[in-house]
Amino acid sequence: MDQVSYAVGGRRILDGFDLHLEPGVNRTILGMSGAGKTTILKLMLGLLRPDGGTISINGTPIGGLRERELIEVRRKIAIVFQGGALFDSMTVGENVGYRLLEEGRLSEKEIEGIVLEKLSFVGLEQTIDLYPAELSGGMKKRVAIARALAADPEYIFFDEPTTGLDPIGVYNIRNLMLRLQGEGKTTLMVTHDLETAFAVSRRFSFLHHARLAFEGTEEEMKRCELPEIREFLAPTDRSLFTYDTNNNQTESRAL
Repeated sequence: MDQVSYAVGGRRILDGFDLHLEPGVNRTILGMSGAGKTTILKLMLGLLRPDGGTISINGTPIGGLRERELIEVRRKIAIVFQGGALFDSMTVGENVGYRLLEEGRLSEKEIEGIVLEKLSFVGLEQTIDLYPAELSGGMKKRVAIARALAADPEYIFFDEPTTGLDPIGVYNIRNLMLRLQGEGKTTLMVTHDLETAFAVSRRFSFLHHARLAFEGTEEEMKRCELPEIREFLAPTDRSLFTYDTNNNQTESRAL
């Protein structure tokens, strides 16, 4: 993303925002609630169109692509949604193989083999015939990761992957993300979970007031003197942030 701007109803969500993914590296986008982190993922998928700037996937600008061309670009990308977004009426196996079945490029036997392989990767091969309602929250997230991997994407996006999980579920998701890095996958995560972010990511982007306030490593971020970074990493009683509907800081008050 180069100098990307995006607004909704007069509210500026991104203003000259830059983001570059390094192959095989996990990057995390951090920022306050409502800052526009998930919007960035939707823009990169071509689900939203920016008001300005350029978004490129593997060097190909996606701004002027037709829907059919966008579908080809999206085949390089998979996303793990915050809630997992599994189809309740399908079994786990059907959920994982859905994208492959829709593409129609492989036989049912080939798809079955891939489904079992990816479920084994996330430790859930025994759930292949179960339905999402029979799974825990953490298991649903792991099935969603298996589904993302089934199409062998170059990029995997994670939208708040640890939200609502117990410590064991969080540990499992972190472990899977590290394994993906070990296999050379390029991953991008948006999260509020700093512990997970620092456990799995090597690069960080901090979004504040629609702009890129910081880009760098964990060590650089922890040394950063910007007030918004320091407050985000270590909130204090001196600053309780209150935001108006335009996502602008309106006051800072003490307890």
